[in-house]
Amino acid sequence: MNFIKKVYDKNFDEAVHLQFQKFSRGEFKNRAIIKAKFSGGKYAINTSAEFANELVRNVAEKLGENKTNVSGAIISTLDLKNELRYKEIKQFQGVKKYVIEGEMSGKEILSLLNKFPKNFFALSLSSGETVLKIKPKAPKSGKPGTKGEEAPKPNFCKLITTDKKIVGDFVFEKPDFKEAGVVHDFIIEDIEIPAELKDSKDFALVRERARRVGKILRKTDIDEEKIKSELKFIA
Repeated sequence: MNFIKKVYDKNFDEAVHLQFQKFSRGEFKNRAIIKAKFSGGKYAINTSAEFANELVRNVAEKLGENKTNVSGAIISTLDLKNELRYKEIKQFQGVKKYVIEGEMSGKEILSLLNKFPKNFFALSLSSGETVLKIKPKAPKSGKPGTKGEEAPKPNFCKLITTDKKIVGDFVFEKPDFKEAGVVHDFIIEDIEIPAELKDSKDFALVRERARRVGKILRKTDIDEEKIKSELKFIA
């Protein structure tokens, strides 16, 4: 389940907290963008980078003990040399890019996702009729749409699948659709600092532990029917 659906379900777990951890107070437009289409018995879902780790988890869960060819990169500030098999390491300003190319089981991938939830998993892999492709690089910070566009094109991740459960987590207003577009604006209204950290000078720890209070403005266009909704959260 992706973090937007978790907010909709009021399931504010650690994965949701990590999505909002980097935000200060303010309004952040055109985030978590989705374009989806149903054709020829399959769904094609294109998204912005926010959904990468969750999409990798979806496919890894499908794989289970089975293996598949995995390519791409894991982006981290940590030393993962003894934690995974990699082709090479590229580094820039303290951020390491572990280039991945080879066979892995779903269980192996899930283990890494669980052990290093703050890392960015830009991996391409498949399980049966479900095929995931993610650009093998670190995502850039969100930008407004170019002139004439309401929002940037969601072309960082692409999932082809027949799995209606995965699709329903992205377009939950109407599971049986032909075409859908979804854009979110994040509005951070307050930041709650834990009582034990009120006087702390460890600003990195405060930023990490603090909870964001706000709402998500969800704007959908599903089969030419436009719907706006508001999802409140504390994460």
